[in-house]
Amino acid sequence: MRILLFREDGVIEPWAREFAAVMPQAQTVAWCEGQALPPCDYAVLWSPTPALLDQLAHVRAIFLMGAGVDALLKLGDALPPVPIVRLGDAGMGVQMAEYVAHAVLRYFRRFDEYEQQARHGAWNPLPQIPKPDFSIGIMGLGKLGLPVVEAMRLFGFPVRGWSRTPKEIPGVDCFHGADGLDAFLRGTRVLVCMLPLTPDTANLLDRHNLGKLLPGAYLINVARGPILAEPDLMTLIRSGHIAGATLDVFRHEPLPAPHPFWNEPRIAITPHISALTVRHDAVRQIADKIAALELGQPVDDLVDRQLGY
Repeated sequence: MRILLFREDGVIEPWAREFAAVMPQAQTVAWCEGQALPPCDYAVLWSPTPALLDQLAHVRAIFLMGAGVDALLKLGDALPPVPIVRLGDAGMGVQMAEYVAHAVLRYFRRFDEYEQQARHGAWNPLPQIPKPDFSIGIMGLGKLGLPVVEAMRLFGFPVRGWSRTPKEIPGVDCFHGADGLDAFLRGTRVLVCMLPLTPDTANLLDRHNLGKLLPGAYLINVARGPILAEPDLMTLIRSGHIAGATLDVFRHEPLPAPHPFWNEPRIAITPHISALTVRHDAVRQIADKIAALELGQPVDDLVDRQLGY
């Protein structure tokens, strides 16, 4: 068995070592642009380029080194008609929960304001926000969203969830589809975006929808940058309707130096680190799925090309 490995950043050797340990019977090969390779059985990719497409013509399945699939699907109909399999959790769910919990608690406990006070030598206890009034709305209730839901419930916050299709989660007010979006947003104080990027979600968080959030709302985006209409967020923060945001993803990454987000103190910026792939867990998951495919068994986390995730 031959497995093609590709990452746009060229960091392949650690992945090759992990596959050698988990699948000693398989040969891994790395591809560089302009290089021809013998046919491979499977491909394991991240941020593929169009030049890679010829190498994928005969693979039986394509596996992704992460949960997001938008970078691959933008290659369109040129992709071979084979199963595309994204990572499930692979160690990312708990990281998402840690990141979101930190951002939520920083806003809820007003730590950002205390930091500002401390810089000016001010000792001024602030009123605490009543927890029953501090609703957390989570958009996206998949494998990465559910650990965030559980973390927020553990802290005793009222939790709301929105997804494309109906979901039932104990202790969570669930909404779904276009018909449920309005009511979901209008009752949300902190909005956590964990949606995949699809044609339906691009610019979903625009002035119209963000403006439905409760006054003084807060936004946390750990999904994809293009879901957020960035100028609209700036407008709503400057108007006071949105108190601030914690953003890990952006329309252009790295975030360009002249971007207005850098100079807005009410926006906390991190460099797309909310959930990093745990390579060992990812390789073991991919190896198990390859073994299942070899036996003709079904695998989960298959990408629906029509839905875009």
